[in-house]
Amino acid sequence: MQPIFRSRLVMTTETHRTTLYEIFFDLVFVFAFIRVTEFMSERPTPRTLAQGLVVLLLLWICWLVYSWLGNQARIDIGVIRAGTTVAMAAVFLVALVVPDAWQSGPGMLTPRLILVLAYIVLRTVHLVLYHWAAEGDRRLRRTVHIYAVTTALAWIPLVLGAVLEGFAQLVLWTAALAVDLAGGLIASIFSGWAVRSPGHFAERHSLVLIIALGESLISVGAGIGAQMIQGPILLAAMFTLTGTVCLYGLYAQNAAAAGQVLTAESGQRRGRIAGNAYSLAHFPMIAGIIYHSLGVEQVLERMAVEQPGHPDELRLSWTAAVALVGGVALFLAGRAAFLGFSVRSVTIVQLLAPVAVLLLLPAARFLPGLAALGLLIAFVIALTGYETFHRRRADG
Repeated sequence: MQPIFRSRLVMTTETHRTTLYEIFFDLVFVFAFIRVTEFMSERPTPRTLAQGLVVLLLLWICWLVYSWLGNQARIDIGVIRAGTTVAMAAVFLVALVVPDAWQSGPGMLTPRLILVLAYIVLRTVHLVLYHWAAEGDRRLRRTVHIYAVTTALAWIPLVLGAVLEGFAQLVLWTAALAVDLAGGLIASIFSGWAVRSPGHFAERHSLVLIIALGESLISVGAGIGAQMIQGPILLAAMFTLTGTVCLYGLYAQNAAAAGQVLTAESGQRRGRIAGNAYSLAHFPMIAGIIYHSLGVEQVLERMAVEQPGHPDELRLSWTAAVALVGGVALFLAGRAAFLGFSVRSVTIVQLLAPVAVLLLLPAARFLPGLAALGLLIAFVIALTGYETFHRRRADG
């Protein structure tokens, strides 16, 4: 059996690119992101936003570890494909139970415990596959061994949180994810992760960000529901599409240069840039998009009421306003970090943009939702136009 297993292990090359199977694998995360947004939209409160962030980080770690695995060896062939299919099922199960994972209730197999068990299965499969894919590379196997220890330690507060529930669950799950992320950093410092194909690595992260941007468009339909489409709703939908296009443009106009920097590096320095600029800095962008989508959904939910009463009913709550505006600020902060870690060139406008957008928060709270959304999109359009103009001026 051993020779058969080895014959099915295909290592990636420098020119390896994203496979169709990896795109199919990422589609499961579309469903997971939607479920997180659904959970937060049912009762948007500060605590719900915090709980949603914890689940988003958990999902991000799930995606990250398999994107690194796919950069080491092809995951669409043989045993690794079978293992990632199991992982796909585990992610799907996590997504299914997300809305109930924070609810209290009796029972031995609660949704929160199902989530934890599925997560442990997913991570165990990854560690086994990565250890096998690192065959012949003693340094990488040492890295996997270090990471396996810290990963297992992170499971302790994760299980305890599922058992204790309530506020303790939030605290313990946050601690578990912090230990998990710290473990990856420790493994990187003491041993280092390998990036065999920089083009594949950059492409995978760009694609998952595009998937998240699609969530902002899906939120339009979720917010409208089955209500009659009217002029103001269509205007809000166009605002959302315009904002999504602009956010993509703000990311894409620098993504190619960042990918070139990653390709030009080698060894452990390439691994550090990949970990910082992509694995780390892309998460606030993803989370920002999801929160902004939640805010858009809240705007449309209020507008979709057939006969609104007092104008105050069209205004967003503080939580919804924070999601709408803060999501864009989080995205812009992540983009600034992405540029700082990769091309090492961040303009003063790019640094101040996250702070500037937060100044719109009082207006987003007290203006009608449509006006708040329009004001936010006007800011994003202005920022995109400014950066595009200065970029063309610098290139020309």
